Amino acid sequence: MTAERNVPVYIDTSKASIARVYDAFLGGKDNYEIDREVFHRVLQVAPEAATLAVDNRQFLIRASRYVAAQTPVRQFIDCGSGLPTAENTHQIVQRLEPDSTVVYVDNDPVVLAHGRALLEENERTHFIAEDIFEPEQLLANEVIQTHIDFTEPVAVFHMGTIHHYNGERPIPDITRAYLDPLPTGSLLAISHFFDPEDSGDLSELARRMEDVFVHSPMGSGHFRTRPEIESMFGDLEMVHPGVTTCAQWWPDAPLLKDLPTVSQCIAGGIGVKR
Repeated sequence: MTAERNVPVYIDTSKASIARVYDAFLGGKDNYEIDREVFHRVLQVAPEAATLAVDNRQFLIRASRYVAAQTPVRQFIDCGSGLPTAENTHQIVQRLEPDSTVVYVDNDPVVLAHGRALLEENERTHFIAEDIFEPEQLLANEVIQTHIDFTEPVAVFHMGTIHHYNGERPIPDITRAYLDPLPTGSLLAISHFFDPEDSGDLSELARRMEDVFVHSPMGSGHFRTRPEIESMFGDLEMVHPGVTTCAQWWPDAPLLKDLPTVSQCIAGGIGVKR
């Protein structure tokens, strides 16, 4: 855990950071007491809460591998990249397709300070500071315009990001604005906190976690229903099995054990523009 006395002056530790809270959930060291407070509060209502971050990360890994291995897409925009950890998007896709280009996007000060140096490992990985909920501005960024070919399909990743959006613009408008300028064959991958509303106990758990997240120093973390998450994909053609729990989206092996309860409260999917 990072020593509080060594906090750089540009980091505000009076408010939790999404990237640092996620780091705390993964057992990382790039977080502060305010971030760990959020984690500990969620643990009080869901002792397995760290599974949310693990399932999200594993979904990112499998989705990246799927796109690189099973589609012709070789360009990736990873929105809300967060703090670097093992198996980042560019490492996964470039292992399979070395000519893949990845642009990471974030505007968290800690990510800006540490992420660029660790994520820009080669001439095909880039990092930009933009608001991921302002797609028109993001896509107009000079780095995007230079390194992303808008005549070729692009994969846009929003992994664990949209549930932190507190703005007034409808979320389907935001996701559509990402895909509208992109050609046929482009992809949108989303993972999101999930309220399984058809299951009383699980829905109640989701809402308890949401209440803690939203009223914590972080101030966000919305759990949405399947129809709400599906609406974010608009008219995209969904890759089978559509929106499902992250742990059940093409797992690497048969699931022989029952899913942890919390694993049923985060879902994901991939849609293709046709």
